[in-house]
Amino acid sequence: MRTTIARTRWGAVLFFFFSLTLCATTTKCLVATPKITPTLVQLNTFSSQRDLPNGIEVQSGKAIIQVIALRDDVIRVRIARDGVLPEDASWAVLSSARQQYVSVTSENTNSAVGFRTKRLRVHIERATLRLVVTDLDGNILQEDAVGWPVEFHGNSFRIYKQMPADEHYFGLGDKVGPLDRRDQAFTLWNTDAYNFQESTDPIYKSIPFFMTMRAGRTLGVLLDNTWRSSFDFGKQMNGVYSFGSEDGALDYYVLYGPDPKQVLQSYAWLTGPPPLPPLWTLGFQQSRYSYGTEAELREVAEKLRADRIPADSLYLDIDYQKNNRPFTVDPEKFPNFVGMLADLKKENFHVVAITDLHVAALPNAGYAPYDTGIAGDHFVKNPDGSVFVGTVWPGPSVFPDFTRQSTRQWWGNLYKEFVSDGVAGFWNDMNEPAVFNVPSKTMPDDVQHRIDEPGFKRRTADHREIHNLYGMQNSRATYEGLLKISPEQRPFVLTRATYAGGQRYAATWTGDNSATWNHLRLTTPMLENLGLSGFGMSGADVAGFIGTPPAELLTKWTEIATFQPIDRNHSEKGTPHREPWVDGPEQEAIRRRYIEERYKLMPYLYSAVEEMSRTGLPVLRPLFVEFPEANADKHPLDLDAGNEFLFGANLLVAPPPFAEKLDTYSVKFPPLGWYDYWTGERISGGDKNAASAAPMQVLVHPRLDSLPVYVREGSILPMQALTQSTNELPSGPLVLRVYPGRDCKGSLYQDDGKTMAYKHGEFLRMQFSCEAAAGAVKIHIGAHEGTYHSWWSELRVEVYGQTSNASYTMSGKAERGEAVLDAAHHVVSVTIPDNGHGSDLEISAPQ
Repeated sequence: MRTTIARTRWGAVLFFFFSLTLCATTTKCLVATPKITPTLVQLNTFSSQRDLPNGIEVQSGKAIIQVIALRDDVIRVRIARDGVLPEDASWAVLSSARQQYVSVTSENTNSAVGFRTKRLRVHIERATLRLVVTDLDGNILQEDAVGWPVEFHGNSFRIYKQMPADEHYFGLGDKVGPLDRRDQAFTLWNTDAYNFQESTDPIYKSIPFFMTMRAGRTLGVLLDNTWRSSFDFGKQMNGVYSFGSEDGALDYYVLYGPDPKQVLQSYAWLTGPPPLPPLWTLGFQQSRYSYGTEAELREVAEKLRADRIPADSLYLDIDYQKNNRPFTVDPEKFPNFVGMLADLKKENFHVVAITDLHVAALPNAGYAPYDTGIAGDHFVKNPDGSVFVGTVWPGPSVFPDFTRQSTRQWWGNLYKEFVSDGVAGFWNDMNEPAVFNVPSKTMPDDVQHRIDEPGFKRRTADHREIHNLYGMQNSRATYEGLLKISPEQRPFVLTRATYAGGQRYAATWTGDNSATWNHLRLTTPMLENLGLSGFGMSGADVAGFIGTPPAELLTKWTEIATFQPIDRNHSEKGTPHREPWVDGPEQEAIRRRYIEERYKLMPYLYSAVEEMSRTGLPVLRPLFVEFPEANADKHPLDLDAGNEFLFGANLLVAPPPFAEKLDTYSVKFPPLGWYDYWTGERISGGDKNAASAAPMQVLVHPRLDSLPVYVREGSILPMQALTQSTNELPSGPLVLRVYPGRDCKGSLYQDDGKTMAYKHGEFLRMQFSCEAAAGAVKIHIGAHEGTYHSWWSELRVEVYGQTSNASYTMSGKAERGEAVLDAAHHVVSVTIPDNGHGSDLEISAPQ
């Protein structure tokens, strides 16, 4: 009994310390003082059980613990302290996934109750109610902490898990700090975090999903709770990680790999993958706060084309609007708005316009968004029923209630005129939501939202419940509205704030970063963790939004952003311009060369993005996603490899860990063969054939005009001739870069890049493979799949790692000739026709 009392009291105290993170940025703390209160309830007493066809339900006094299997590798845990499970509704998890289930085999013993699927074992200890999940070989994948049961403290709850010394944690979106979340703690409360730094928390997004990795086994965990929540990975207590929320449902999912790719694909199955974006969004994007006049925007467009810097989109920040009012255009600054859009479209530019969600409170002024919103009762309200008014860019503003389906439809309809005018994409900013001149930087907790959504009970919720998903529902309203206006066109929406599942509606970026070398370092782990959290379409403001970057920083950041999903140059009002040509012709030449390389890689990049739209696998990914067992002890290689990352499955990008320094640094490689992307030379070192080989490494001396990029052996990269925009058809053949090695393969995906026709079979897909043996490389080029017609009629096949002349034979010796050797780039090449039916090519060195 003494042990139980001590444990209970210590649990309450520890719960208080965990709860402090929930109070950092709100006027309403979860726990006001560290005193022990009688509201602490721990679930550690077994009362009864009930076997379910797809799981088990355990009673603990009044409380219910329900564990069910949605799939053999996905389980769901729901706990209700009052014995009544809340409505089965979710903003994040697809209803199709929540309704899925598999039959399980019950496994009950004297010490535990539980069940088995074809992949997992789940049991709950009778004595302690500890939940333990293992694989079928008995390896523990996740277990509740010893002596730390699930706790409820008033309406809040917290879950404690054992944290093995060799386990690592990733995810939670774009939190700042190292890639590995271990020994860190975070709060999820969407915040306008202007000028955020390394220790700033919370920031813009709330994505309560993380991955655990240990000994080659990976799990994903999603806490489906929209309230303010917190995650602690051993910062407060050694050997224990925990997560919880101030209110709402205790509802979480466990996704088993064992490899990271399977977990990521399961998360996409659970919450939805990103949609296939328009091709132009992968091109170079030029933005500024603000291009304030029509003449200025036209001048930037003309300079991009005159200087032959490939680009696809230009952004309009708030100054294009009349007095910062959304859905308006200032007729003095932009006197020929529609004509300007048409002229820019002729030059293959797509214009993205900002449309913040704060609607200017302007009664009787002829401002349609306000008038129609008031008429339709579409704005959030105070507890007394009056419309909430807060100050943002337009001054006093009102805010749509996006938890209502009718409000989202009204909001989406506001885009009709802009779409008709020719605006190509839309930018939802300030949607945490940000509110000026209040300590909390957002709406008061007691602002009322009227949930009226299919799949949910109609009810009123205060802002604490809706805050973290408000930006997601804003971007959802925009996306669905654009899709309704133009059903056959792919929408592009960029959002700053969002929640789990928001990747279904919008791309994102890391917010108001700074023009410092340190923020360049922060960018890679932020984008990696965003990709691991569903948001594979993401980027960061190139060279930093806030402040003035030195020329070298803008150049290096431009190089690295070439290999990120979204490549957008953006800067703050009052700072010098930072278009690629600033700082003179020498810097411009370097920046142009890297932007050009991105366009040459467009077939590879678009194919990776299409894969992401099906599987959820991000374009920018940590090394461990492709190589989870690169180290002998199976700890993630990224923890030893600085800021290295993968661009797609096959390109390893290795920027200096401290790019402002000239110190030589080591690039570490997963243990297989690699090629230098720029020279074609095969990288030597290490035993690349040994299954247990240690990662090899090379020393690199950094240069401003160079970014080390490497290609994994066995890759076939589709590439194209340089274009100035994605609307421009490449000239000449499709290029296939072949890097012989183990498991040699590649693929290509193409479509019109604009419409939904690909969903009806109007796409082109090709598969490639190669085999190297006895001085020859045999390449198989698959037939065209789908009905979309290629822009090429020939293929130029380039085989790298070659140092001597070679000949080729095609399709069983029906055609033969000499390959062209480029000794400087270690490549031989041959150009062959592509009739769409597939072919086989053999390139061999002279005997």
